[in-house]
Amino acid sequence: MRHAVAPAENVENNSFAVTDLLKICAHCERLSKKDLGVRIPRPLGNGPSRFIPEKEILQVSKVDARTQSIFEDAFAALGRLDNISLVMGFHPQYLESFLRTQHYLLQMDGPLSLHYRHYIGIMAAARHQCSYLVNLHVNDFLQVGGDPKWLNGLDEAPQKLQQLGELNKVLAHRPWLLTKEHIERLLKAEEHSWSLAELIHAVVLLTHYHSLASFTFGCGIMPEIHCDGGHTFRPPSLSQYCVCDIANGNSHANHHDDSLGNQDVCGEVEVLMERMKQLQECRDDEEASQEEMATRFEREKTESMLVVTAEDEEWVPSRDISRHFEDPSYGYKDFSRRGEHVPTFRVQDYSWEDHGFSLVNRLYPDVGQMLDEKFQMAYNLTYNTMATHKDVDTSMLRRAIWNYIHCMFGIRYDDYDYGEINQLLDRSFKIYIKTMVCSPEKTTKRMYESFWRQFQHSEKVHVNLLLMEARMQAELLYALRAITRYMT
Repeated sequence: MRHAVAPAENVENNSFAVTDLLKICAHCERLSKKDLGVRIPRPLGNGPSRFIPEKEILQVSKVDARTQSIFEDAFAALGRLDNISLVMGFHPQYLESFLRTQHYLLQMDGPLSLHYRHYIGIMAAARHQCSYLVNLHVNDFLQVGGDPKWLNGLDEAPQKLQQLGELNKVLAHRPWLLTKEHIERLLKAEEHSWSLAELIHAVVLLTHYHSLASFTFGCGIMPEIHCDGGHTFRPPSLSQYCVCDIANGNSHANHHDDSLGNQDVCGEVEVLMERMKQLQECRDDEEASQEEMATRFEREKTESMLVVTAEDEEWVPSRDISRHFEDPSYGYKDFSRRGEHVPTFRVQDYSWEDHGFSLVNRLYPDVGQMLDEKFQMAYNLTYNTMATHKDVDTSMLRRAIWNYIHCMFGIRYDDYDYGEINQLLDRSFKIYIKTMVCSPEKTTKRMYESFWRQFQHSEKVHVNLLLMEARMQAELLYALRAITRYMT
């Protein structure tokens, strides 16, 4: 921006002083003299994410025609392009699948009415105090004709939705505790009962927004300028930019040097690649027995309980958020805390591919297929790169991340050697994963920056996609198994 230059005598007579703290361009100066009485908001942050530089996110759509096309379609369908979509734009193949699935769940024909769908989204996002998603769906809920009284709190909503509160709570924080009795109470609630098709729709929505809350916090998604928490009316105290520059996002303030601290992690990528190579050689040389594989799973599951989330402090949700769900003190607890024991969930006994997929597709046609494509897209997505290295097979690393998340939920794959996880995922990465999946509201920028410090932001977003989809599938497995047990 060019600052207006005026003759010295004019400056002295000017009734609007330009201080050393704040410069005003000529256009804004003229407006200020008119005293229009209009407060102009400015964004609180720089771009869609607190963690990722704005220029990197916006550059994606400029150079990738497919991403630009997806953005245009999303805007045409919703009348907006939210910050979640902008960040997911690093991976257009996934974004396309995600938006297609979400559009179907919220807007296409289905068992639940439109306002019920958005209210369930509010309930699910509120469990993790995700005000970004809550506010988004509060607006959508009202736009489709939802009763504003319901927004005063869950106790103002219909009894049928209130009864979903227990399922929402258990699925979000301790899905391994879900039983067929939870399902029975919902399906046999007399005049407030759910049909099986409605319940499947509700379960998919709950798991979708629990996991999307993880992605929102994990990538530091910022509210849009028109949303609560996305703007301020306070003038900036900067010396180089006019108010209009700040409001339009042209300031470069608060941009961080991504190379900061990378001196300490030189060779991080090469070490990880070497471990992958060694593990592949060990696979080829010898195969562990089933007993040893089971022992390694139990060891990894136990070790995952020792990984503490950020500061591990108690989190008190605001009244604005907590009114949308019951029992705010209920949160994630490790399997064995206070002597509790939860049997291992063996994928060989109940899997998404062989059981969950068909159940969803039967009761909510086409959704099982869409979810399956989205899971596969996240799991198999690769550019065969690691930081600056090309032609790298990353399948071993992607599988370790996916299986570690399922391990934290007690889910075991008999054919996987869980000893690989400790070789590929260091402690800082495990802390990030556990926090983002189990207590996403505690995720911090320091945690995001502390793992994979030589990797690109697009690779960290890819990690978040893996974490989000693995979490959603884990919750779905427990919920669908409980429904299957009720049906049989």
